[in-house]
Amino acid sequence: MKSETMLPLGKVDPGLREPDTPLDVRTIAAGAAQIESLGYDGIAVEECKDDPYQQLALASLSTEQLDLATSIAMAFPRSPTITAMSAWTLQKASEGRLILGLGSQVRGHIRRRYGMEWTAPAPRMRDYIMAMKAVWRCWQYQEPLQHDGDHYKLDLMVPLFDPGPIDHPQIPIHISAINTNMCAVVGEVADGIRLHPVCSPKYIEEVMVPAVSRGAARNERAATEIDWCMKPLIATAQDEITLEKVAESVRARVGFYLATPAYKAAFEVHDWGDKVDQAAALSREQRWDEIPALVDDEMFHTIATVGTYENIASSLNARFGSLIDRIEFSIPVANPDDESLLRSMLDELRTSNQLRP
Repeated sequence: MKSETMLPLGKVDPGLREPDTPLDVRTIAAGAAQIESLGYDGIAVEECKDDPYQQLALASLSTEQLDLATSIAMAFPRSPTITAMSAWTLQKASEGRLILGLGSQVRGHIRRRYGMEWTAPAPRMRDYIMAMKAVWRCWQYQEPLQHDGDHYKLDLMVPLFDPGPIDHPQIPIHISAINTNMCAVVGEVADGIRLHPVCSPKYIEEVMVPAVSRGAARNERAATEIDWCMKPLIATAQDEITLEKVAESVRARVGFYLATPAYKAAFEVHDWGDKVDQAAALSREQRWDEIPALVDDEMFHTIATVGTYENIASSLNARFGSLIDRIEFSIPVANPDDESLLRSMLDELRTSNQLRP
């Protein structure tokens, strides 16, 4: 994907939250400082229970080198101009460390959580990105704001609302994608792709890579310019007994994604489309406890990476080392031994011997 030379898996970021664990926004500054001291390349925060831009603003105050990524922030509930301003402010405050990861969200959440009309996400995302870039060009180069798209039409920027140029105006834009239309948008207008956790290596290679390449060709770009980033579904623990308990929790997470029709394509490539339909029917009936039983061992080990601390890094490299540039990975750190173990894992994740296709 990047080249035909030997390269490591790439940069490693943690999330600031373990799955299903509430995040206390008051600890982010201290947590970010610890993450930097542990040798991570960046941090990635999701839009779940706290605003991602505020989280990263706090993280920027206690760090100097960490990349700061939204992974991801919701695009459509905010106007392109609002997102442009949030990113511009954070890029200025962090002296150029922002990676702006954006996602579209599924139909039900757009309509029922955000109270907005839903439209086809891929063409809207393309228009959104182009509108946001027009705002940035206006601010950086003092050119008139002019964007006339199918979804967004912008032509007003008065001096009172123009923050002016900044030292690091090139903000990388990553888009969360799983289906081919959005992958093509990534190739055409974005700098990186944020892969959904259910994307298996087979799905990435056979479906996503060709779609991104098609999009890049539309704009006469090289597909190798795109950064591939992922927070895989990982079940890991110190020992096998503890791992069994962790694995069941991750199996339930696979079941949750299985019940989401928007992710059906990633399961269909493995001939599991019928199970998506079954899981979706159970979710509509609120029979959530029955869904994990649909996730048999073959599906579980295809979608999730499972292993003890001793072998999880090598397993991740074997699975994704030739496919992605940036991985989100973490384990709990409670003492110096944990810290040493984590550092060795990070080193191994950066030294994959895989050849990128």
